[in-house]
Amino acid sequence: MPAYNAEKTVSKTYQDLPKDLIREVILVDDASRDETIKEAKNLGITVYIHKVNRGYGANQKTCYGQALKRNPDIVVMVHPDYQYDVTLVGVLCEPIVNGRADIMLGSRIQTRHQVLSGGMPLWKYFANRFLTLVENLSMGLNLSEYHTGFRAYSAEVLKSIPYYKFSDDFVFDQQILISALANKFNISEIPVPCKYFPEASSINFKRSVKYGLMTLWTLFTYYIFQSGLVKIGIFKK
Repeated sequence: MPAYNAEKTVSKTYQDLPKDLIREVILVDDASRDETIKEAKNLGITVYIHKVNRGYGANQKTCYGQALKRNPDIVVMVHPDYQYDVTLVGVLCEPIVNGRADIMLGSRIQTRHQVLSGGMPLWKYFANRFLTLVENLSMGLNLSEYHTGFRAYSAEVLKSIPYYKFSDDFVFDQQILISALANKFNISEIPVPCKYFPEASSINFKRSVKYGLMTLWTLFTYYIFQSGLVKIGIFKK
């Protein structure tokens, strides 16, 4: 769980997790200004703390680094903001367990009506659709969403790709998928209900524009990498 100001939602997220399928829950707090750390420790969650805010990507780097020390089979990342139905952890991981996928995404986008009725802002929905279209065309995939905060990775993926070289900002989410594709890993998805409400985390319009532009830039650099003209270090070790 990469956490920032999740005091009001971390307990609900944790309570819904299927504990019989999980060896350990790790939360990395990125210098929250509320009682996220206290709440997580009261729940018995293993907590690591960034003393200064280092960014969403940096938070995930710490999450995966600590998780890999436990020698896991699968690492699941979920935002502790209670947006995603985390009771589906087992369903999300099943294709990895059976060798049909290396990365699984929990897609929020099933139908336009469903996602908008769940509270996703209209501008964010269309931005999501545009970026997903461009990514599918660029990467040769047919996913319904690339921007989910509910994901499962085989340990082999995290050991093989240089995620520590990626951005400390939100575009980390796209860099890790593009790098996985460059390393021939299989990416798939399942539909996962999602809800928006005031306590749920969400980046603002300005940060979303930056995220979109950085995603497009990463896709461009991937195209250059695929052409063989330039060796780009963030895609392979």
